[in-house]
Amino acid sequence: MIVAIASGKGGTGKTTVSASLASIWPSPVTAVDLDVEEPNLHLFLNPDIERQVSAYMTIPNIDDNRCTRCRVCTDICQFKAIGIFGDVVMTFPEMCHGCGACWTLCPENAITTDQRELGQVLSGRSGRIDFTMGRLKVGEAMSPPLMREVKRHLDAGQGGTARDMIIDAPPGVSCPAINAVMDADVIVLVTEPTPFGLYDLTLAQKAFTTLGKPMGVVINRADIGTRDVLHHCEKTHLPVLAQIPYQRDIAEAYARGQIIAKAVPASRVLFESLAERIRDLAHRKNLSEESCHA
Repeated sequence: MIVAIASGKGGTGKTTVSASLASIWPSPVTAVDLDVEEPNLHLFLNPDIERQVSAYMTIPNIDDNRCTRCRVCTDICQFKAIGIFGDVVMTFPEMCHGCGACWTLCPENAITTDQRELGQVLSGRSGRIDFTMGRLKVGEAMSPPLMREVKRHLDAGQGGTARDMIIDAPPGVSCPAINAVMDADVIVLVTEPTPFGLYDLTLAQKAFTTLGKPMGVVINRADIGTRDVLHHCEKTHLPVLAQIPYQRDIAEAYARGQIIAKAVPASRVLFESLAERIRDLAHRKNLSEESCHA
């Protein structure tokens, strides 16, 4: 089972929930940080990094002698990563999305492939938890290709072992967030009881509903602010899986980089209940799919 912990905005407590869930998850689990632009799950899990590899994206390399300036490549490239200026052919690697259309369609076979580094994929262990994260190269704007490389390393590393995954997704509803949650069995949206929290929760709910995944909500700092988030969840039939209270001991543990479920004993029961409800959501989805095929 793959569980994606997502949010419509940053700062809601998404990583806090991810770390605590991983620490109490009842079956073998891999914690994955796909917030590759600003990964911070490792700050709470403190894994021993055992492997670090660079990740690359394939980009075009044009043979100027074979190129006839036919403009097939420039016409097909939606991102203007190739330009022809008179007799001068130029590539702009930072703008390339690596789709491969240019070297596939080039009638003169004048385009070969090169690589540019996206960042690193790091993996290791934190106690019983397997850990994997991506770290985007400074200045690199393309996070989805690195996220796909992280997923590829996960697929290769699983080796047939049955381990659940808890994904700490990037905030928001743009391409990186969609890439992070698209393979999940359950999406958990972490929000807060504020006008901003409600607005961004609504955006995330609308964006992720199109994926057809079961979703639930965790309300962080639930006893401050308004009840508008609860009313919205009730109105839209979005289940509230857990409500994390606004407490000093939780805030202090977070500030020290500790896992809440371990540092605050009373919260362990809350996260165990959350894990059970998440697994129930996935189970109900599977039953629904089985009944449709029956």
